[in-house]
Amino acid sequence: MLRRPNLNKVAKIKTSSSKNQKSSKMDPQIWHKIAAISGVAAVGLGAYGAHGFKPKNPTYKEVWHTASLYHLVHTAALLAAPTTKHPNIFGGLLTGGIMAFSGTCYAVALLEDRKYSTLAPFGGFAFIAAWASLLF
Repeated sequence: MLRRPNLNKVAKIKTSSSKNQKSSKMDPQIWHKIAAISGVAAVGLGAYGAHGFKPKNPTYKEVWHTASLYHLVHTAALLAAPTTKHPNIFGGLLTGGIMAFSGTCYAVALLEDRKYSTLAPFGGFAFIAAWASLLF
């Protein structure tokens, strides 16, 4: 003869096991750590650009300056990510934008070759999308 399961016991097992599991969501405070790492890099690269970077073509000094400026400004904005409605979207887009836009600009300036600039527009779009994400 088949017995029916005790539904009260099943419910208790489900609730106790779900309490013990960690949330699969990322902690929004991680963006402060990412901003710290990015800030260290931004200040270091900015200092190198101002004091140590001597390109043959002075135009590339301006490219380095632009990369450094966007890097530092968007790193500062990254500090606000945990306070936004969608911190992982905002923080992820800013981080991707920093890497794609500023990283590309740093590479173009360092190598003095614009053929490496293909990712820069995607980084710019990521910046725009990050700021637009604050509307929702």
